[in-house]
Formats: sequence, structure tokens, C-alpha cells
Amino acid sequence: MTKEIKVPDANHPISIDANPVRVVARVGDTVIADTSAALTLREAGYPPVHYIPLADVVPGTLRASKSDSYCPYKGDASYYNVVLPDGKELADVVWTYQAPYPAVDAIAGHVAFYTDRVQVELDAQ
Repeated sequence: MTKEIKVPDANHPISIDANPVRVVARVGDTVIADTSAALTLREAGYPPVHYIPLADVVPGTLRASKSDSYCPYKGDASYYNVVLPDGKELADVVWTYQAPYPAVDAIAGHVAFYTDRVQVELDAQ
């Protein structure tokens, strides 16, 4: 089956901008990622999503999941579980586009978090 590929346009705009503030992702008191190099993706009528460089994720806090999904604007997404210090895992709360479509290729090498399960805080200091 051929996947439908769509290009952002005036009816479905997507923009990606460098985020000028520090972004921290945490679960409770456990910091999962901390960066001053996040990208903010704005897509059509959806809330903004902060993409954090994978290099700024705390080592050992992510475990690859077998889950995947597809977005006709961004491409194939793969997922990670968050591993907490007590060994508990939160399933499929982080996603990445390892080879995103050209219109959004800036998010390659970055991860994003479901904000209903991971607190993503912006620090304007």
C-alpha cells in the first residue's frame, strides 16, 4: 500500500522555529530532557509541539518501543517508553521522525513528548 504524502500549504501550514528559551521535560521530579536548542513545530490548528534534540535527553531514560505511526505531512514516527528511576516505564510517550519528509526535515534527530504524560516546561530565564 502506498502512503499518501502531503506537503504543507496555506490550508495546512507547518512552521518550525528555534525556541529561544530553555525547555525541560520531566515526569514528577525526574528530568528526562533539558535543552536550550529545542525546535517548536506549529501545525495547522494543533497546539505547538516542542522537539528536543535527542542528544539533550538524559541517557538511559528512553527505551525504544515497537510502536509506530504515520503522518502524511511528516512521515513515519517511531516511539520510546520513558524509564523512571524505580524501573517503571511509561509506554509510548515520546516520538521521533528519524527520516522526516523534506518540508519538516529540521526535526530529524529530535524527540517530542505527549504533554498529558510528561511535563514540558518552558523557562524564559
